[in-house]
Amino acid sequence: MYVSNNPGSEMGQDFRRFRHVYFWCYLCMIYCFCFLGFSTDRISSGHPVKDGDVIVSAGKKFALGFFRSGNPDLRYVGIWFYGIPEQTIVWVANRDKPIHGLGGTLTVGNHGNLAILDANGDSIWSTNVPAASRNSTAILEDSGNLILWTNHRKLSWQSFDNPTDTFLPDMQFYFNVSAGENRFFTSWRSANDPSLGNYSMGIDPRGSPQILIWEGRNRHWRSGYWNGLIFTGIPSMTAIYLYGFKLINEGNGRLHLTYTPSNSSDLIKFQLLWNGTEEQRTWDTGLKEWSLIQLQPVNQCELYNRCGPFGVCDVMNSPICTCLKGYVPKDNDQWNIGNWSGGCIRRTQLQCETKGGRGVGESGEKDGFLEVEDLKLPDFVDYVGSENVQECRNKCLHNCSCIAFSFASGISCMIWSKDLVDIQQFQYGANTVFLRLAHSELGGTRKVTKLLIVATVMVGVLFLGLSIWLLWRRKDKLQEVFKSSKQRERFPETHPIQSGELSRDFSGQDDLSVEGQECSGKELTYFTFSSVAAATNNFSDINKLGQGGFGHVYKGKLPGGQDIAVKRLSRKSGQGLEEFKNEVMLIARLQHRNLVRLLGCCIEGEEKILLYEYMPNKSLDSFLFDPVKQNQLDWRTRFLIIEGIARGLLYLHRDSRLRIIHRDLKASNILLDGEMNPKISDFGMARIFGGNQNEANTNRVVGTYGYMAPEYAMEGLFSVKSDVYSFGILLLEIVSGRRNTSFRSAEHSNIIGYAWDLWDRGRAIDLLDPSIADTCSPNEVFRCIHIGMLCVQDSASHRPTMSAVVLMLESENANLPMPKQPTFTSLRRSLDVDDMWNEIHDVVTSNNVTLSAILGR
Repeated sequence: MYVSNNPGSEMGQDFRRFRHVYFWCYLCMIYCFCFLGFSTDRISSGHPVKDGDVIVSAGKKFALGFFRSGNPDLRYVGIWFYGIPEQTIVWVANRDKPIHGLGGTLTVGNHGNLAILDANGDSIWSTNVPAASRNSTAILEDSGNLILWTNHRKLSWQSFDNPTDTFLPDMQFYFNVSAGENRFFTSWRSANDPSLGNYSMGIDPRGSPQILIWEGRNRHWRSGYWNGLIFTGIPSMTAIYLYGFKLINEGNGRLHLTYTPSNSSDLIKFQLLWNGTEEQRTWDTGLKEWSLIQLQPVNQCELYNRCGPFGVCDVMNSPICTCLKGYVPKDNDQWNIGNWSGGCIRRTQLQCETKGGRGVGESGEKDGFLEVEDLKLPDFVDYVGSENVQECRNKCLHNCSCIAFSFASGISCMIWSKDLVDIQQFQYGANTVFLRLAHSELGGTRKVTKLLIVATVMVGVLFLGLSIWLLWRRKDKLQEVFKSSKQRERFPETHPIQSGELSRDFSGQDDLSVEGQECSGKELTYFTFSSVAAATNNFSDINKLGQGGFGHVYKGKLPGGQDIAVKRLSRKSGQGLEEFKNEVMLIARLQHRNLVRLLGCCIEGEEKILLYEYMPNKSLDSFLFDPVKQNQLDWRTRFLIIEGIARGLLYLHRDSRLRIIHRDLKASNILLDGEMNPKISDFGMARIFGGNQNEANTNRVVGTYGYMAPEYAMEGLFSVKSDVYSFGILLLEIVSGRRNTSFRSAEHSNIIGYAWDLWDRGRAIDLLDPSIADTCSPNEVFRCIHIGMLCVQDSASHRPTMSAVVLMLESENANLPMPKQPTFTSLRRSLDVDDMWNEIHDVVTSNNVTLSAILGR
């Protein structure tokens, strides 16, 4: 079409008026022509990725492009998480052939392979697929997998089959049982150098598959055998139905391992670090950082074969290495200086080895098996079968080369015929190994034991006979002593108290009644005031053990020599009568090894006294917060104290005749006996629930700030979950060796804020008291901190019950939910909210609650 340029032409004026519109329309046509059908998540021959360009997966989870690491002049092509401020590389293409300088290109070449070209157009890396098609297309998926498709939509190559150092959810790596060891992942050379490093990770399929980390050709760490649910050598690993690791058998010896997260939106990665450590991390959207979930290896005992053949490594022992029973160090000198690599050798030769393999010695005594519990199963199992336990035992017994056998859940019969290596002692929950030993190794102990028993019985009989003879000789004098003692005042007196004051105090119904029944206190022994004064040397200051909000505590001694603790209520304490009655009526009804035992009481005039069993180590806080004495509480002692307190609370909440809420659980109310066993004391503020009673009224908020649950301190609501909150605070104090209030600073208001900050940054272990770092089990410490964070959740419904807490403490394989960040405010919840712990959440409501009667202890 002709268009006149004459200024006077009408058409020419229209052209000049709309020529910018024509120009943009023209560009749009070119854009549509060139990029029709092109998406930002793919690469084709006509649409390469140049240095500076980035393609993003359809769901915007992963990105691909050029990056630099360390040396700014070296460029690599890699895949990383999209939208995360901290660039986290999960795959590198040209890790050993970086491009020097800018100008690189990633494209699909003429032969259909992905290729990286430098600024000169030279290929430095390629997928090298022989059957690739000319019109191939590479697509970056939301799984982080880069897939190369032919023009017939046939998969020809994928990055998941060629990983670097990172394992991602839904990644599947295949192996064949008959193919031997398979190495899939290789670490970076250093933190900033993606080239091939010294460590590799993969699967050894022999026996039952297990994950291994190698340093060069040597084994560095192993996961233990797969039992269908977990890898048995990782105590902290939990079995989650439908989620977690799955080993899929495709038949003909071909298997693949994959991992499925419980929440598909979570960003999770398993990475083999340059130093040989494998770690699992998840992205925390709140803190904008990667949080550590699991780390392997975590201690010296997890390093491969730390104690040599037939040696057992236990981080709880010092030294950490010992020999299996029936074995002795191969080189005593080296063993004693801490070089355990030589391991141990058998002390007594097997009978089958001395008698031509028949398994019977001259005396007809056969070799036997010693049961060794809670072990990480040894490496290099020689036989895995479907036999039952007895068949497995017989199979081993009739094979002289058999050293040990095990019957592992999910694996069945396992037999070892070579040196037992890489054995680790766990605290509980692991497998049992039956160790083959000569009969003399098994019977010698029994003979000694029998001799000791016989000797003890004989000595006891002689002592009893001598005692009877001496008593018979002195019977006349004993009769006189008995008669004279009958004439003196009996100690203690057990007659009922007739005081009118006492009658008024214990006869009427009050808020301490159980289902309308009066608590009369008749189950206790009553002592006279004069007898208590005599026992405490007239309440001498020398006998004073301490004092609380309601009076003083003294040490006393009964005439029979029994030590007691005497709590004398102050006459000036107008708030102590109710608490006194509470203890009298409560503790007499409770019997548990982790609750302090009340021996009796005394009420005369204005005197109100309680008599307890004496605890020689006083209260927990006298050790825990004393810089000099706190190292006497090593980690094992602290863990047992935590378990004891938890069992005591579980008894109060569920297993006693009454459902009881303590309401004042803290370190000073935990007493320690001579063996450091904890006992919960001070039930003055406790509340009782009987039968199906769910509610009661209170007009006072009592307890100790810092240990109070938010809903109780701020709204007057209390339940069994109030004690759980206090237990959480106490647990964190025991782990850290510091008072809750000692953490107040500009950054943290209490121990919860400090612990959460460490937890969220993957450094929870830093909460541990440094004075006991050498004695601890990191897995136990981490689990305790995890439980503590769950117990101090803001919402009561998000806290576990004490039954759940005890289960989590006693089981390394318990599935622990992730805690939420505490906001340190009360989050009042209605009773119809579902409790995540699937147990009844009893709530006590409070009418007309004020905060003017806080009773500090």
